[in-house]
Amino acid sequence: MSALASWPAVAGWTLVTLAAYAAALALYRRSGHHLLLLPVLTGTALVLVVLAVTGTGYPLYAEATRALRWLTGPAVIALAVPLYRQAALLRRLAVPLLLALLAGCLASVLGTLTLAQVLGAPWPLAVSLAPKAATMPIAMQAAERAGGLPALAALAVVSTGVLGTLFAGPVLRLLRIDDATTRSFALGLVAHAIGTARALQTHPQSVAFAALAMGLNGVCTALVIALLVRWL
Repeated sequence: MSALASWPAVAGWTLVTLAAYAAALALYRRSGHHLLLLPVLTGTALVLVVLAVTGTGYPLYAEATRALRWLTGPAVIALAVPLYRQAALLRRLAVPLLLALLAGCLASVLGTLTLAQVLGAPWPLAVSLAPKAATMPIAMQAAERAGGLPALAALAVVSTGVLGTLFAGPVLRLLRIDDATTRSFALGLVAHAIGTARALQTHPQSVAFAALAMGLNGVCTALVIALLVRWL
């Protein structure tokens, strides 16, 4: 146990985090799953309020809730279950899915870097935002190894997940895309874990495609950024 966080702090902040999530989830369900009340938004806001009121710094909170962050690993691995159940369909659609993955990944990373260059943003800022469509652990590692700021990358990931989930529905409706498989894959691709959670609610039979997009886009994003750093 690190000296930064004692056992009481670990227990206390773990309970605060779980209580905030439970309250946010209850509010989300009572609202009829309103997108503006996503648990990641309201739950995070509740925790931030408690941190501000108690005068607790983020380093202490991060150290105290390390076990909760570790649990995200098994949670991601559990997504292999729906992937296995949809294995036959995934094999049949392998080529279009991979092409869509590559197009989405390159558009996200290269589009961000190009816009940052046009606006004159410094490299650490640009490369911190570039992996915004990947899952948070991958995005933070990719940004740090490329000379970016992990904390900024984490903020970009959360913002992208929320905004991607908010706008995916209207955009897909505008494009008249009603296929559940396509919608789920798009959610996982542009909004990673938050989009996958939304796909589980709206298209549970096709959530495997969201999980696949989330996982592969994380790997593809890390590879693209590593190659760009080597070439640039």
